[in-house]
Amino acid sequence: MPLNQLLPERRASARPPSALARLHAERAQLPPTLERIAAYVVAHPEEVIYQTITELAATAGVVESAVTRLCRRLGFSGFHAFKIALSGDVSQAQGAAEATDPFSVAARQAVQAIEGTRQVADPAALERVAQAIAAATRVDVVGQSNSGLSAQFLANKLARVGVPAFAYTDPHLAAVAAATQSPRGVVVGFTRSGSTIDTVQTLRLAASKGACTVAVTHRASSPVTRYAREVLAISSPESPLAGGALSSLVSQVLLVEALYLVLLPLLPGADAFLRETAESVVEKKY
Repeated sequence: MPLNQLLPERRASARPPSALARLHAERAQLPPTLERIAAYVVAHPEEVIYQTITELAATAGVVESAVTRLCRRLGFSGFHAFKIALSGDVSQAQGAAEATDPFSVAARQAVQAIEGTRQVADPAALERVAQAIAAATRVDVVGQSNSGLSAQFLANKLARVGVPAFAYTDPHLAAVAAATQSPRGVVVGFTRSGSTIDTVQTLRLAASKGACTVAVTHRASSPVTRYAREVLAISSPESPLAGGALSSLVSQVLLVEALYLVLLPLLPGADAFLRETAESVVEKKY
């Protein structure tokens, strides 16, 4: 028997579903509320891929559950899955990006993130968060995926100056930590989108324990801000297909550095701790 008959038949790679095509196919049968959302998406697809479910619902004048109903009616598991498909439609319409020097592109993204974050930063909020951290009995920092890197960075910076800080990138461990928080504790959640379910749930649990909750996010109007006593804004616009772009990490790290500089004068023993922690790793370097 020929070899090609023994091998399983290869299937052509499935083409990603088109959000816009499904919308056009369903629009005539949609009830008025869902039609209102569909009309906005069709007219502004480039804007929708950067919006949260909260922002889209507010813009279309509907409740968030209506957005979810529309997405599921179109065959998507939820709004994020719908945005991924919509991003593919937008990318295809725009065509292939003009080839250019990758280092120039990366540098431009980093500079835009830095300048944008500087413009949206709220010094008063930064001061309030620094004061809460300085007085905290424990600081828990949580984040998923690339935001987890920023969470670890902040916890490391705080530990170097004697602040009892712990980073959690495992949502189960983060939930346990939040459940044991107190009104004198602080929980900082990093989520660029403001819609990362695990981070939102962690801040909600911490808020129920009376802890000071802080959200570091690009979206001022997003689910995580409902459970945040303080919101530290960053500037990091990216589509769902970006997969954690450089701008996200750069803007979060910049925010951490700014918070650290505000915090240092509030910690009387910071200089001594910095000296002691620096000396503690001397033997670990050549």
